[in-house]
Amino acid sequence: MIGDLHCHTRLSDGSMGIEDVVFYAKRMGLDFVAITDHDTMAGVTRATVLGQRYGIGVIPGVEISCVDTRRGHRKVHMLCYLPKKPMRLESIFQKTLNLRTQAGQRMIDKVVRLFPVTREHILRYSASSKSIYKQHIMQALMDLGYTSSIYGELYDRLFSSKNGLCYEYVEYPDVYQVINMIRSAQGIACLAHPRTYDSFELLEELAAGHLIDAVEQHHPRNLDGDDERIGEIAGQYGLITTGGSDFHGSYTSQVCPISSRITTELSIKRLFSLSESLGAEKRAEGPQKE
Repeated sequence: MIGDLHCHTRLSDGSMGIEDVVFYAKRMGLDFVAITDHDTMAGVTRATVLGQRYGIGVIPGVEISCVDTRRGHRKVHMLCYLPKKPMRLESIFQKTLNLRTQAGQRMIDKVVRLFPVTREHILRYSASSKSIYKQHIMQALMDLGYTSSIYGELYDRLFSSKNGLCYEYVEYPDVYQVINMIRSAQGIACLAHPRTYDSFELLEELAAGHLIDAVEQHHPRNLDGDDERIGEIAGQYGLITTGGSDFHGSYTSQVCPISSRITTELSIKRLFSLSESLGAEKRAEGPQKE
């Protein structure tokens, strides 16, 4: 029994629809898949129905954007699995999606001044999404022949957070606030891909404080030794270890098909067991930001 517990669809910044993701997860031999779109759980119900049709379990999830304010507002992603009261996350979702959409509109305004692409062309790609992402803009520029890939020289020139010509800052909530929200929703808090945003110090901090339940150990962007490093921290603090492809379809900078990274049977059983215990008794008071 294995699962890919980190997959995105067109509802956020993935290139494939929910049905295709669920179908191919089954075709790849998985027993479980988690739809973890950014800051929305809008696809979970449909994914669950499709999972029943295709014979694969769907684990409700979401990837929540936040920042580590104790380390210079460094980006952090938190995965939340199996929330029993998901509506308690909606306020934080809506704020983030609104701010990201506003930033996306401003980025489009800048891009159409630099290239003969139309706003309507770009919005064609974001129509299925809950927000506007840089990938939607890049897809339109690919159509017009200005680049042959989503990521690369043009993406960096336009959207680098340091000096991108069209970059717009989006304000995300503090990671401790997000963990509080996950606990309020009676979900499982999992720190996503510590390597991607160099979240190892934060991982130690959260694990030592018993503020997270799990950590994503297996991820395509891990470097040599990262799996072992994360595994040692998880073992020391009793965290559940997960794995996922972080699948975005063609909206990616590296090859990472569905099931290229997996969560083991033991970890999946631990997730379900923890979820059951959260439903049986109220969780302890969540962490408070200092």
